[in-house]
Amino acid sequence: MKRVAHALLLLVSIPLAAQAQPRDASPSKPKVRAITGFVRLDRNNYQQQVAEALVVLRRVKAEFEAAGYENESLRLTTQPLAELVAGMGEDEALAFLGQFDQLSVKENFTPNVGPAMMRDTDDPAAMHLLERALSTLPNIEASSIIADDSGIHYKTIHRTAELVRYVSEHSPRSQGTFNFAATAMLKPYSPFYPGSYHTGNGKQFAIGFEGANVVRDVFAKDKGNAEAATADLTAALTVHASVADSVGRKVAAETGWTYMGVDPTPAPLGDVSIAGAIEAFTGAKFGSSGTLAAARIITAAVKAVPQKQIGYSGLMVPVMEDKLLAQRWAESTFNIDSLLAYSAVCGTGLDTVPLPGNVSLGQMERMYADVASLATKWNKPLSARLQPIPNKGPGDRTDFEDPYLFNTTLHPLP
Repeated sequence: MKRVAHALLLLVSIPLAAQAQPRDASPSKPKVRAITGFVRLDRNNYQQQVAEALVVLRRVKAEFEAAGYENESLRLTTQPLAELVAGMGEDEALAFLGQFDQLSVKENFTPNVGPAMMRDTDDPAAMHLLERALSTLPNIEASSIIADDSGIHYKTIHRTAELVRYVSEHSPRSQGTFNFAATAMLKPYSPFYPGSYHTGNGKQFAIGFEGANVVRDVFAKDKGNAEAATADLTAALTVHASVADSVGRKVAAETGWTYMGVDPTPAPLGDVSIAGAIEAFTGAKFGSSGTLAAARIITAAVKAVPQKQIGYSGLMVPVMEDKLLAQRWAESTFNIDSLLAYSAVCGTGLDTVPLPGNVSLGQMERMYADVASLATKWNKPLSARLQPIPNKGPGDRTDFEDPYLFNTTLHPLP
């Protein structure tokens, strides 16, 4: 394990406070959730470009495996959708996206075609194309940008609500909405989907961890002690971020690609639960008093990690991707207003939130506007992944069939 030793040597350059291991530190490692490459595809040569990009991403994967890390996914994010399909008719463009989707299955990567609208002045035709793509193609992911440094994009919010309504009604089991997010104040080159995007020339990559287990280990030791938890979590996250930094810089030097940074956000999935981590700290169910304070501790620790950061760099609370969060949602220990409150101190928003099928366009627009308002007020990245379910109402149970979604009970509309 020479690469492990090499990665650990890098910690010499980290301040002593950050080098300190959490007390009774666990040897458990997070998964590498996302190794994301950014490409600008030429439709006449895209298969070769994808092959070349995957050589780089697989080299990153191999370096992590040599250091003892399990890898979950390789990802490729293209230029924004309208640029990708410029000059094509809608049917032709949909056929091309279908070929790209099929290539992703063959080569084992997850494709993202960026935002269909980035500003209110954009042609909404790309959103119509994306409606059809998300309703029929199982792997393509994409987004819209509802707020940035210029302010809130209300026309994009309206078109986003229309898209989500359409996809919920036309995709199998309404699952196409899982592959779409609206983002606010999120900068380019985030490794996490669906909000990942870029507008450059390509040949960059970024890394994101599935690190809720790291938070759980620290919070179980430091239960109720905010100062110790912040310091110990910073140290624990720094260990893994330093490995990512070492891997990223090494592969960049070898390939000529640019390493954009790591997103230390401790993403959850399934039994790797951020809700369980927070409950280990508060001693109460997620959503109880103290949940917001725990969210603030996690975000403070993430922000203190000294390596080059990219993306959300905060905390994610995806209701249906975290098995315990889905259970607590069914128990009504938290709701949409709770998530917005937590978003004031961390990088979450409204992620994988199930909604009754009779939610109106106006109601969804107001939810998106709340997220955009909070993001612009505090100049922080947030996202919204709303998932209406036709023909289901409050008290009904969702029936998604996706390995990354955990079913729960619908709440009344706020």
